[in-house]
Amino acid sequence: MILPSASDILLLSQLRKSQPYVERQPKGKLSSSSILWQDMKLAITGKGGVGKTTTSSLLARVFAGEGKKVMAIDANPDANLAIALGISPDEAQRITPISKLNDLIQERTGVKAGSIGAFFKVNPKVDDIPERFSIEKDGIKLLVMGTVKEGGGGCLCPEGALLRSLLSHLVLNRSEVVIMDMDAGVENLGRGTAKAVDAFIIVVEPGQRSFQTARAIRDLAKDLGIEKCYVVGSKTRDDSDRQFIVDNLSDFEVLGFVNYHSEVAEADRLGKSVFETAPAAVADVKEIKRKLEQIARER
Repeated sequence: MILPSASDILLLSQLRKSQPYVERQPKGKLSSSSILWQDMKLAITGKGGVGKTTTSSLLARVFAGEGKKVMAIDANPDANLAIALGISPDEAQRITPISKLNDLIQERTGVKAGSIGAFFKVNPKVDDIPERFSIEKDGIKLLVMGTVKEGGGGCLCPEGALLRSLLSHLVLNRSEVVIMDMDAGVENLGRGTAKAVDAFIIVVEPGQRSFQTARAIRDLAKDLGIEKCYVVGSKTRDDSDRQFIVDNLSDFEVLGFVNYHSEVAEADRLGKSVFETAPAAVADVKEIKRKLEQIARER
């Protein structure tokens, strides 16, 4: 199992102390007070290629369609949430991830990006970044985070500190729906960048490798204080696929399924929004959202 490094724990404790206290529910546990979803924080994760970005983009569009303020976070190394949300491939290509904004990193942390072993601010100013560097599409603000090319559970570097502070700010201090399309597997969880989300949604396809990743994510989430992880089945073609997921992940709560729809692949080929081209997938995600609301009421 991958565990947070000692340096990661130290950085997180410093970041926590620097943040003003905000009353929130226990991590990973939905409550009836969140039924209005005005500030729901969701992390979408899972094995690479299972459909996390499709699920994230559709959830963002469904929330925005109900008039909610939505911040979509692309925290994947292979960032393509922009295109899934309907931003043109050319415009998406011009987006510079936060982790690559070297002037900003130096301005806020006091040292150049990539500096290892130097003294820098571990709680840099980040509250203006969402408005300055997000792009808006159909009522959704998108921030592309980028990644830090360092191995292990965390990066003791200025760009890592900036990303951690920014994600902490988005989760703890902003009153809006935040949907994080996270790195495949467990690395972002290992870095502690998503400790305060309301629910972890692990997207799985009907296959044992995907199930193994889901269990690894849940184990690490527990170590980080996350009480519960939920599962969404993806690319399921029939009842046997859906039952296969339910049977093999019987110790998870399954929220629903984003079934295989040829229109989803067509949207990818055309560089268009899944929401606009795959109405059946939209209906699937609306059912998943309804299930989350039902869980919140029951709690």
